[in-house]
Amino acid sequence: METTAETHSISQAAERLGLSAHTLRYYERAGLMLVPVDRAGSTHRRYSEQDLAWVEFLTKLRATGMPIARIRDYVDLVRLGDETTADRLELLQRHRIVVAAQLAEVGRSLAAIDTKITIYREKISTS
Repeated sequence: METTAETHSISQAAERLGLSAHTLRYYERAGLMLVPVDRAGSTHRRYSEQDLAWVEFLTKLRATGMPIARIRDYVDLVRLGDETTADRLELLQRHRIVVAAQLAEVGRSLAAIDTKITIYREKISTS
């Protein structure tokens, strides 16, 4: 018999991950889970700690703007096993380049905002 300490209902998993149950179901339907999520006798989903760790990683990829199709490519490579390690590394390195460029652009934008803030503070203090 499984205990709630070992598995989590969809609502528990969603709350813990800060996602909606709809998002969790979408990840399943989109084929992004490494293995099918276990089901209780009542057919309710039961997420393991490994499932939660995997979804947490998926959300990191999504938060960096990785498209679902590219995430699916990554998942497919993971499922194929260790012989795809080099391919996975390349995929993540290519995405890292994109993310680093985005961060640099955000940094430039932040600097522009800071410049305007400085100008406005100076105007206010001299008024």
